[in-house]
Amino acid sequence: MSIIDKCYNFTDARDAMATGYYPYFREISTEQDTEVICNGKKMLMMGSNSYLGLTTHPKVKEAGIAALKKYGSGCAGSRFLNGTLDLHLQLEAELAKLVGKEAALSYPTGYQANVGCISAMVNKHEYIVTDKYDHASIIDGCKLSDGTMVRYNHNDMASLERCLQKIEGKSALIVVDGIFSMEGDIANLPEIVKLAEKYKANLMVDEAHSLGVLGKHGAGAVAHFGLTQATDFIMGTFSKSLASVGGFIAADEALIHYLKHKSRALIFSASLPPASAASVLAAIQIMKEEPERIAKLWENTNYMLTEFKAMGFNTGTSCTPVIPLHIGDMMLAFNMWARLDEEGVFINPVVPPAVPQNGCLIRCSFMATHTREQLDMALDKFQRIGKELKII
Repeated sequence: MSIIDKCYNFTDARDAMATGYYPYFREISTEQDTEVICNGKKMLMMGSNSYLGLTTHPKVKEAGIAALKKYGSGCAGSRFLNGTLDLHLQLEAELAKLVGKEAALSYPTGYQANVGCISAMVNKHEYIVTDKYDHASIIDGCKLSDGTMVRYNHNDMASLERCLQKIEGKSALIVVDGIFSMEGDIANLPEIVKLAEKYKANLMVDEAHSLGVLGKHGAGAVAHFGLTQATDFIMGTFSKSLASVGGFIAADEALIHYLKHKSRALIFSASLPPASAASVLAAIQIMKEEPERIAKLWENTNYMLTEFKAMGFNTGTSCTPVIPLHIGDMMLAFNMWARLDEEGVFINPVVPPAVPQNGCLIRCSFMATHTREQLDMALDKFQRIGKELKII
């Protein structure tokens, strides 16, 4: 069998398409807002990570347009060579200030930020300790490093301590999500920091879903718990609250200097496009100037959590704008997605390997810009369909 034969033999997705239960790569023909046109139909968007609703903000769009006009569409090279703009340096200074670190380094995607930092920092005979529910980009960074990955049970501090005891005396980096992208719960960072200090491990926190959601001015989970100095690396993305694409690592200047010269994901990738960098700068400024957006996001979050629970949905351990409705069975989850899709509600069914077997869920995520009328309209559909499918 040749290398490419597996492609011709792969039928799972086409089989799902044939049955009408294929919820991926849906075509959206409008901007990412609380309402979108998807496959030609107007839908309530309840599956977006634009937590602060800034992708449509006039100042964010204007900043991107101005940068496009001034710098062109791209840098035609890596940051290491010809791709460092004054705009990148300005952005990195603002990011460092936002999360309270000495320096920051931007990457073309959040995925590359995780892969680039972890693979560069952890060498042979060193260890990476991860939560079993950490994002795939963290796991891939571990695989690309020369270190050994050790995994602990989700948010289980006793399990984490057992892992650290087994490698005590070895160099180790604990890597954890601030907010977990499927479960919607928050990492127990105070206890993780205590264990990191006890076993002399370093700590990296992925703030992809907590930036713009937790902490003063949306600085993230680390700031929320007051643990900035105890956290060695803070990672974040631009594709969620910050309304663009890209990612960053923030840390002490010496650590960032090291990554600039050792991180292959940075050195061998073209740099962040100027329009993206400028849009993120504008989004950071708006996030600081309009704290009411974060307050409204939490108002919507608490309302939806309360209503879902009152209806009888299982929201697990979620306490953030990422709210999973735990279904269990895969076909039942796909059925719920299909019915909601028919009713004009855009959500995301999540199935293995993103979640454990029989742990399928409907992932909802909410925005500061959702109106109460939109939320109530959606709740009516969730309740009706949930009862129809005997989920609640």
